[in-house]
Amino acid sequence: MSDLNVLYDEATRLKDQQNLPAAVAKLREILAVDSNYVLAHAALAVHLQKLGQLEEALSHAKKVVELEPNDPFSHAQLSVISQRCGRIAEAEDALANSNRMGGGGCGR
Repeated sequence: MSDLNVLYDEATRLKDQQNLPAAVAKLREILAVDSNYVLAHAALAVHLQKLGQLEEALSHAKKVVELEPNDPFSHAQLSVISQRCGRIAEAEDALANSNRMGGGGCGR
């Protein structure tokens, strides 16, 4: 698993260098080894949305919820990605799920 963490760190550095396509490629390397590496799915959801690959971004955000169904942040991220992809009803549903789990924001 540590090799995957190294790859994830490399992907983060590439993102920090504003090289999203290379970061995406590195994250895909991780998923080729471990298709359930949740951090890679979460990062891909964000990066792909920024690159305009909306359907794939949503797919990764949904995978995060599948892998971490009891994590309010997973649902909150799905809400944000859905909203940015123009899927307002899905965004509202995901936000409601996050709020039900206690992920309603600061101070809760």
